[in-house]
Amino acid sequence: MNKFYVFLFGALLALVVACGNSTLLTNVNLEPSLISPRPGAPNRATLITYSLARAANVSVYLQDARGKYVLRENQPRAPGDFEILFGGSVDNRTLNDGTYQIVVTAQDANGVRDEKTAALTIVNADTTLPELQAFTVFPQEFTPNQDGLDDRVIIRYYLTKPARVTVYLTDGKTKFPIDEKKETTLLTQDKLSEIGPHEYDYDAGIDRGAPPPPDGAYTIVAEAVDANGNMVTEQAPLTIKAGGTPRAAIIGSAGDFNPRVVPLGDTLYFTVTVKNVGAAPIRTKGPEPGFVYNTSQNFSTIEQYEEPGIWRLGVDSEGNSIGRQYPYRWQLGMNDELTKVERDGKTIYYLMPGQVVTISGGIKITDKPPKVDPAYWFGLVQEQVRIVEDHVEPTRITVDF
Repeated sequence: MNKFYVFLFGALLALVVACGNSTLLTNVNLEPSLISPRPGAPNRATLITYSLARAANVSVYLQDARGKYVLRENQPRAPGDFEILFGGSVDNRTLNDGTYQIVVTAQDANGVRDEKTAALTIVNADTTLPELQAFTVFPQEFTPNQDGLDDRVIIRYYLTKPARVTVYLTDGKTKFPIDEKKETTLLTQDKLSEIGPHEYDYDAGIDRGAPPPPDGAYTIVAEAVDANGNMVTEQAPLTIKAGGTPRAAIIGSAGDFNPRVVPLGDTLYFTVTVKNVGAAPIRTKGPEPGFVYNTSQNFSTIEQYEEPGIWRLGVDSEGNSIGRQYPYRWQLGMNDELTKVERDGKTIYYLMPGQVVTISGGIKITDKPPKVDPAYWFGLVQEQVRIVEDHVEPTRITVDF
């Protein structure tokens, strides 16, 4: 009985050894063996094939007198047939013309190693890189908060050959994609960007109402990859500060107009409370609270012109014949209660997050309204962007004339 088990054990051991010593790597081939990696060539790529008799770690590389070019390195593979479509590029560069040895190696769990080679010739390769010339990012300090100052980043470059270009913002961990301006987006038939100037207008998502990336230091990265896999990268630093979606609201009991009966030639007064309810500073401008318009004036006639992104409290009324909404507008707070920033010789005023201000003013009714008792109301205006709050607290005012 013991002799039988010894015999059986020996037979099994011999079978295992025989299997372990059987050919591990077979059917190594490539078709075609000559390629021309460039657009339009009929033999742009070759198909590398191989088979494994059992599980093994596989490496695949090309080699010539100039060095070694790795396609796969020590990657685990199950038994079976495998193929690699190779278009002539390694590590984002197309290899130069010449003859290369393609080497496939496999090593199983028992340390058995097998290696096979095949020759590949590359001719007429397109090794020209798709350059991103004159790559610029301006400004490099960015405040995406819709205050009309440094709210956008313009990215420009000149592309020297058709390529797929990806532009994004990154902090090293997260990527925020940036889209090209539609009027400069020109594509070839294979959806590669065309040769020529390209421009990106980056707003960090603010225009769509999305929150911008957090304040901090970032990098703008542009990657261009041509049809052969040649790749170049350009980058520039970008700092985001004071970013956020601006938000303000008329609070409390909204506002109050008085008196409710105004003889022609007298003044209608008001008081309103406004709060910055967002996380971004809100830029505002005059006239300061307390200013009194007459009905033949508006903010332009007193030289307090509209500016993109500016926030002001407005008053409008029925029968407004001036031709624009909220012709009477006031700054969100007095100069001495707002945060001041000096820029290019000019003082800029901000209502800071969480800050509450009371705004008062008046309109001297010097012109007859279209009706005896027109309605007046308040509005919160972000100029050239949107009417944030409209028709707040409409109130009938009797004008005695």
